[in-house]
Amino acid sequence: MSRELIPVYLMPGMAASPKIFEHIQLPEDQFKIYLLEWMIPIENESLRDYAIRLSKNIKHDNVVLLGVSFGGVLVQEISKHITVRKLIIVSSVKSVTELPKRMLLAKTTKAYKLLPTQLASNIDIISKYAFGNNVTKRIELYKKYLSVNDSKYLNWAIENMVCWNQKTCNPNTIHIHGDNDSVFPIKNITNCITVKNGTHIMIINKYKWFNEHLPEIILNN
Repeated sequence: MSRELIPVYLMPGMAASPKIFEHIQLPEDQFKIYLLEWMIPIENESLRDYAIRLSKNIKHDNVVLLGVSFGGVLVQEISKHITVRKLIIVSSVKSVTELPKRMLLAKTTKAYKLLPTQLASNIDIISKYAFGNNVTKRIELYKKYLSVNDSKYLNWAIENMVCWNQKTCNPNTIHIHGDNDSVFPIKNITNCITVKNGTHIMIINKYKWFNEHLPEIILNN
C-alpha cells in the first residue's frame, strides 16, 4: 500500500515566475510539488484579501507552504486562513522588526510611491543601461525569472512589502536565510537556518542545498 504524498506548495518572490524552482527536486515517493503563481491584484485589495484569494489555488489540506522573499510574506498571510503542515520562508522576513532600515524609511516617507515601476514592463530598455558582467548577468536572470511586469501589480507588491505590519511572527515558521543576503541583511534576522554564502537568490543558485536539506526540514523540524 503506497503512502500518501505530502503536498508542497512553492510561492516565488516578487514578480518572479515559478521557474525559480526549476531545479528544486524532492523525493517523489514522499512529496508532490505544486507551483503557485502571482495574480494581478484587484483595485485596493489588501494583502489579507489577496492571500485568501490566492489560497483558493491550494487544493489540499495540511500542506507544506514555502515562499521566497515577498512570497514568504504572502505564505505567512495564507497560513492564517488554511491548515498548514509546515510553513517555510526563504530569503524573507518574519515580522516588521526584521525589515531593513531603508524599507522602514521608505514606509515612513512613502518614497516607495516614487519608484518608476512602469519601466519594468520593458526590461530590454533597462538592460541597455547595464554595464559590466555582473549587471548583465543580473539582467539575464531578470529576463528568465521575472514574469510579472504589470505596473499595477508591482505598485501593489512594493507597497505591501514595505508596509507589511506583522508585529509578532508565527513561532512555527521555519526561516531559511543566506548570510550574504543584500535585500534582507542577516543582521536583522533572528531564529533562522543560515546558508553559508547564500544570497537573496539562493533558491536559484544554491538549489543543491535545498534539495539536500528540505526533505529533513519538512519531516523532522
